[in-house]
Amino acid sequence: MTMTAMPIVKAINASLRTALENDPKVVIMGEDVGKLGGVFRVTDGLQKDFGDDRVIDTPLAESGIIGTAIGLALRGYRPVAEIQFDGFIFPAFDQIVTQLAKMHARSLGKVKLPVVVRVPYGGGIGAVEHHSESPEAYFAHTAGLKVVTPANSADAYWMLQQAIQSDDPVLFFEPKARYYDKGEVNADAIPDPLHAARVVAEGSDLTIATYGPLVKVALEAATAAAEDGHSVEVVDLRSLSPLDFDTLQASVERTGRLVVAHEAPVFLGLGAEIAARITERCFYHLQSPVLRVGGFHAPYPPSRLEDEYLPDLDRVLDAVDRALAY
Repeated sequence: MTMTAMPIVKAINASLRTALENDPKVVIMGEDVGKLGGVFRVTDGLQKDFGDDRVIDTPLAESGIIGTAIGLALRGYRPVAEIQFDGFIFPAFDQIVTQLAKMHARSLGKVKLPVVVRVPYGGGIGAVEHHSESPEAYFAHTAGLKVVTPANSADAYWMLQQAIQSDDPVLFFEPKARYYDKGEVNADAIPDPLHAARVVAEGSDLTIATYGPLVKVALEAATAAAEDGHSVEVVDLRSLSPLDFDTLQASVERTGRLVVAHEAPVFLGLGAEIAARITERCFYHLQSPVLRVGGFHAPYPPSRLEDEYLPDLDRVLDAVDRALAY
């Protein structure tokens, strides 16, 4: 087995290349994905190698991108549509939640739409308005859509492969602040199931459940807590819809405490659903309330203030300390 160290951005590129090679029905489409290679260079070199009929530069029209992807899927293709920045997805919201999410049920199972929508998301890159959103809860709330997010290079490679092969529409959220974090990728590995959570650090006193850009922060929190004699387990949720509550429940039953962290605002975020479900399923195991850490209930601020807005190591550790104090 060959292990290759690469950043997340290169792992996604390699995954797209493999998908294009393996299935002539896979097409990539989006703003500047072809000649430019994408604003983050995720699709760099793909149009040159596979042609502009398979790696397609589209107009600046997100609704049109997703509508066209739906039409291609109806004709047997497996389109991978890129939304250039998270905040640009809202012009396509109607197509995603009223068409892409509903077609399978509307047709009583006769029609499948194997569309992947790639969305770079999250803050931490010093960008302007509409470039640092965390809109994942909108889509996890919508029945008929699968929503996943990798936190490392291996998952970026394999989860995208699995998403493209899925007959269900998948929203694939990419933590853009982590694009250049390096990790090992084994292209011959047997990957975990797409919708399975993973314990990425074992512990016995408290569980932190998180995903995407905050997995790195949660692991740093576990290391810092260990210096104070506390054993913190970290669960990378990986899939946001469906959520793997069984893995998370097993962890909380071991530790007795749970902190849920995400960049999106705490108010009505995914953490609220997780807290409610785990409280119901682990009531007699919990030694403290489930605590949530996230962004504030406010528009994402200008870049000079984003460090105050984003949950960081100190805010996660504060929640850890509060939970352990019960």
